[in-house]
Amino acid sequence: MKNEPKFFAPQLNSLAVFVSILLTFLFAPRVVLAAQVAKSATSVVHVSATPAKTQPTCVLETKLNDDIGPATLDLIQRAKNRALQHHCGSVLLLVNTPGGNMQTTRQIVEEILNSPVPFLCFVYPPGGHAGSAGAIILQSCHLSGAAPGTNIGASTPIEGTGANIPSDLRRKIINDTVAWVTSLARMRGHNAHFAKEMIVKAKSVSAEDALKLKAIDFVGDTPQEFLKFANGHTVELTNHQSVTLHPGKIIVFHHDLRFKLMNLLTNPQLAYLMFMGSLVLLYFEITHPGLMAPGVLGGLGLIISLIALQMMNVTWGAVFLILFGLGLLISEAFLPTFGIVGFGGIVSFFIGSLFLFDYGTSGFFLPLKFILPTVILLGALLSGIAYLAFSSRKRKKAKEAGFDSIDGRQVKVTQTQGDGRSGFVLMDGELWRFECDEPLTVGQQVLIISHKGFTLKVRR
Repeated sequence: MKNEPKFFAPQLNSLAVFVSILLTFLFAPRVVLAAQVAKSATSVVHVSATPAKTQPTCVLETKLNDDIGPATLDLIQRAKNRALQHHCGSVLLLVNTPGGNMQTTRQIVEEILNSPVPFLCFVYPPGGHAGSAGAIILQSCHLSGAAPGTNIGASTPIEGTGANIPSDLRRKIINDTVAWVTSLARMRGHNAHFAKEMIVKAKSVSAEDALKLKAIDFVGDTPQEFLKFANGHTVELTNHQSVTLHPGKIIVFHHDLRFKLMNLLTNPQLAYLMFMGSLVLLYFEITHPGLMAPGVLGGLGLIISLIALQMMNVTWGAVFLILFGLGLLISEAFLPTFGIVGFGGIVSFFIGSLFLFDYGTSGFFLPLKFILPTVILLGALLSGIAYLAFSSRKRKKAKEAGFDSIDGRQVKVTQTQGDGRSGFVLMDGELWRFECDEPLTVGQQVLIISHKGFTLKVRR
């Protein structure tokens, strides 16, 4: 231990963090694949055991009232699946958004168009609006309406940073978006000309004017009035299947902690800054091994930013976070990091557990009251193991230090062998073998000059 280079321990600490990240990205896909296979097998069982189709007796209500991003897409997917779980006949989407990410908007529209449950979209409350991407989503809904005092439109694509888009690229984006949105309007029997103008000219109109232009289907004061209007309407689902709407009781799907946390972390500007900051932190850890905190924060931030930038599925990201957290917690038991790695592991494990399951999608649900005790118990257990391991190392070093300090002590010869150049001496009530360059006699006081293993080198 004494001959090891002093710089080795910090590099080993940093290496442990990067090994945790590497193992996370290597093994997580296999874990998720296994989970997906298990889920598929479970779904087969469910199909065979499903009773006769029941009459829908409810409508699931949720709100779209923030910037549109990955958190919104996740909310829409979970709302749709939750409606299926509760056997609801439709999803009521209360829209009040300034717009958001175009890629996410396309994914949301795709979810709505291919949904087995009709989406009823209502711009609410009065004073709200379905701006930009929100107006596009409104065009894809199976039935749409708005409250008085709201407005719809202004959907011209712009650069998120506010910078000017080159003319050729802008023309390409505009034409592509126009073709897409006008096809949505025609599919729902809405005004394709208005759909084109809200893209090309950023046209925006009030709820009443939108109804006159046949850009929406209804104007009313409350969501309840909109549901009354929807009752008895027939809408077309995928594969030209038609369903008649009979909205029942409203089941509210609130914005939970998962959505709020995702909405915060997946803000486009914050996600970009988090991604770049994580790379800087990881670089700093590589060039300054042993600091640990930059490596832990960089690894955690990198995974979250990949989810935020839609480069990683939420469920996959959750598995990566859990495995990364477990890797850090295990590393804490073997590295003297003073809790930095362990705390990062607990945070990563908590966030990953929060994002991992959605009841409507997988049939599994992890409530917060289950996640918190699990994280606390696991953290306490591994922290205890880390404390015991650190204490053991400390005692071992103290013992080694005490062994080294015997040089220079005087001891008494208790037994000699052969010519008196070897035998045993008494030290601290223990017998130690000795060697000497000259003959010694029993009872003689000698001085320890060095040791090799448990054999002492002595002289008179």
